[in-house]
Amino acid sequence: MRYFVDFAYNGTAFHGSQRQPNGITVQEVMEDAFSTVLRQSVSLTFAGRTDAGVHAEHMVAHFDLSSLSESVFQLSALGAMVSRLSGLLPWSIAVHDIYPVSDDLHARFSALSRTYEYRITTTKDPFRHNLVTQVAPGLDFEAMNAAARTLLGTHDFASFCKAHTDVKTTVCTVTQAEWKDEVFTITSDRFLRNMVRAVVGTLFEVGRGKMTVAQFEGVVKQHNRCAAGQSVPPQGLYLTKIIYPQNK
Repeated sequence: MRYFVDFAYNGTAFHGSQRQPNGITVQEVMEDAFSTVLRQSVSLTFAGRTDAGVHAEHMVAHFDLSSLSESVFQLSALGAMVSRLSGLLPWSIAVHDIYPVSDDLHARFSALSRTYEYRITTTKDPFRHNLVTQVAPGLDFEAMNAAARTLLGTHDFASFCKAHTDVKTTVCTVTQAEWKDEVFTITSDRFLRNMVRAVVGTLFEVGRGKMTVAQFEGVVKQHNRCAAGQSVPPQGLYLTKIIYPQNK
């Protein structure tokens, strides 16, 4: 049977979400905790991967269990599982819910859309260190929003994709892209590796008067990563919402 897991994490201490040999990751820590609670090896499939230092307010993963002994099943009643996991996981990871889904629902491939936010501040704030990105004041948010609107629709976003990424296509459909106060929100059917951070870095060029809206639109059409601006730091980036074709 397949189960979905809704959870969140502060990515500061992790080398990204996906398991890797050279650093502690969210997946590694969670799989160890799940395996302890369920008394069997558990493999989690995440809805996507986030880089080192990136946070998630809403991440989804799935795992499959073919069979459970009666004692383990009683121990792992879904509410009890959440409580036990809370006690095993570090403060930086919080499991909110676990629920059964149909076997054909996939945490990654069934997602209809994902939403990210990039959060900035123009003042030094010791209480939000590693949770927002500090930038110099004076950004032209009106110009950045005008540039962001050119992202809407279906486009080839190769200009904002990390070089040498192994993907079949760099085409995405963006349905939301806007700045509100000091938060940039973008929603798409899919995202390329480093895409949001590259988009925000290029929008900063517009906000600082170093690039016009027309030039920004030209960057999108060039399909060349070298044409876009530098990627912004990871700590301001949050995965905030994932939408699936059916509710739990």
